[in-house]
Amino acid sequence: MGQKGRFSLIGCLITLGVVYGDIGTSPLYVMNALLDDLGNQRLTTEYVLGCLSLIFWTLMLITTVKYVLIAMSASNKGEGGIFALYALVRKNTKWLLLPALVGGAALLADGTLTPAVTVTSALEGLKGLAINGQVFVNNQTDVVIGTIVILTILFVIQNFGTATIGKAFGPIMVLWFGFLAVFGVINLSENWGILRALSPVYGIKLLFSPVNPLKIFILGSIFLATTGAEALYSDMGHVGRSNVYATWPLVYLSLILNYFGQGAWILKHAAAQHSMTNPFYQMLPDNFRFFGIVLATLAAIIASQALITGSFTLVEEAMGLKLLPHLKMTYPSLERGQVYISKVNWLLCACTLLIVLYFQTSDHMEAAYGLAITLTMLMTTLLLHNYLQKKVKQYWATLFLVVFGLIEILFLLASLTKIMHGGYVTLLLTLLILAIMVIWYFGNHMRDDLMDESEKVSLFKYRKQLIELSQDDSIPLFMNNVVMLAKVKPDYSVKREVLYSILDKQPKRAKVYWFVTVNTTDEPDTSYYTADMMGTRNIVNLQLYLGFKTSHQVGGYLRQVVNDLIKKGAIDEQPQKYTTLAGRRIGDFCFIMIRELLSSDTALPAWKHWLISARIFLQNHSSTPIQWFGLEFSDVRTERVPLFLKRRKLKKVYLKEIKNSIKSSKT
Repeated sequence: MGQKGRFSLIGCLITLGVVYGDIGTSPLYVMNALLDDLGNQRLTTEYVLGCLSLIFWTLMLITTVKYVLIAMSASNKGEGGIFALYALVRKNTKWLLLPALVGGAALLADGTLTPAVTVTSALEGLKGLAINGQVFVNNQTDVVIGTIVILTILFVIQNFGTATIGKAFGPIMVLWFGFLAVFGVINLSENWGILRALSPVYGIKLLFSPVNPLKIFILGSIFLATTGAEALYSDMGHVGRSNVYATWPLVYLSLILNYFGQGAWILKHAAAQHSMTNPFYQMLPDNFRFFGIVLATLAAIIASQALITGSFTLVEEAMGLKLLPHLKMTYPSLERGQVYISKVNWLLCACTLLIVLYFQTSDHMEAAYGLAITLTMLMTTLLLHNYLQKKVKQYWATLFLVVFGLIEILFLLASLTKIMHGGYVTLLLTLLILAIMVIWYFGNHMRDDLMDESEKVSLFKYRKQLIELSQDDSIPLFMNNVVMLAKVKPDYSVKREVLYSILDKQPKRAKVYWFVTVNTTDEPDTSYYTADMMGTRNIVNLQLYLGFKTSHQVGGYLRQVVNDLIKKGAIDEQPQKYTTLAGRRIGDFCFIMIRELLSSDTALPAWKHWLISARIFLQNHSSTPIQWFGLEFSDVRTERVPLFLKRRKLKKVYLKEIKNSIKSSKT
């Protein structure tokens, strides 16, 4: 929907199904994690009130104030999320690339835990539960098997699109949040005094109280209550900002009522705390428990689905901003935002299933959950501060940075304790994704910076040769139109290999030579072009300007451009004598792809050589340019060329005459 997604009841229903899956399933495990933090220490009223106070104010400050009220005002043509925000501010300061890379990598890595922890938490409610006198889930092994089956099915169906089942997500989430609120109020009604926890005093006291064995590090578990906050901003482009504004207060109220209901139930049953498996399920009446588990499982599946599609969107944006290698994308439905990236889907599937097998229980997953997302939130704060500097007075921007920076640094420090309890898994994934981003982005820029000036030529200076080649009847016509996908800079400089391919390697005689440059803009949905004929009728310097969320189907855009230029009389028609298409005005096309291989005749420091080689490796083992530019059904020729960066200086070879050899030759 994006900016077009104005407020509507249908829009709100879709928003409930798309945006709140992650944060909406937090009640399944947050209070459970806080009880585990107590260890063998006695549960007290002070501890419960303090935890509830911290949850309430974390959701208020991080989710409501930072994301809903502030971050969502940083709209990039209706789009949100860390990469859309980076595209909005990257012209301001170069170093902003670093928080964008770290935040994006952490968000993708932490996402592997979300499906695992939510589905496992939901199914654990079935353990030991008798249905019509029969227990279907006897132990944790059964929970793990069930989790793996559900997640595998979920990843398999991504290829077919989720538009149909997605329509059911909204009503299910309405039922889920209503369920949270109702049973929260039922339990809360037995102890209205617990509403004292709305005061921040109880939360602040708990951080330093002896009843809290973890002290400030308890924030690592408190943070789990707001792990889905980033989705409110990221999914803004899908559902519309006004629909998030309308639905979040109701979601917030439902969550708080349920948390406080769990707190009231815990205090009532404090004496039996060590027998508790999960207060969320135990506070439900026996005759509603099975229904609650089924509903929780559906909500967990929806949360996982939102995470998977969110990962596709995140990777799509990163590719558009040239922060990740190009991967093949398909569009399984006509729904806006419905994109499928096979490699991302199966890598995410493999990581998620391995996490389930490795951690086994939701308790162990909770111990590792949330570490990486604290990094993402802190990086988003840095980017938002830079954005606010241009929008509000400096002291307001500074206040924002100080307040939320300090809060999130505290959460990050508290979450660092999770490294030894499994947090190293998401940390390693973050570093791996970050390494790929760094190699791709900086390897590309270093290659361009180190390109030997002798390897660049002016396209403008070769106009005469290209015109003469086009008119030279002694050379067989190679193709009516030769398209070189090559970056032509404003001064008409281009890599020598481009013209070498046309003029030297095999003279490619054509009626029109197209030099196509694809530029990615800072806006999400841009699509326009400029065509410079360079004073000719057969040489086109075509500059395509596409948004970072716009399809890069060059073949389709080129057909539009050709028809436009023919209508304007800029190029001649190319009528075909033999054709199945009546009135065909343009001839055949051949796309020339240049595949670079780093030459051994290159003198670079070892680390630069490694970085550029790694970047070329990623390029050659990700999606091919044919797939990325939508040329699967076009005539494409790929030519391998050596990439020369700082050529080695060869010593001059001198002739050394051997007298005996000279004498014998005279004889």
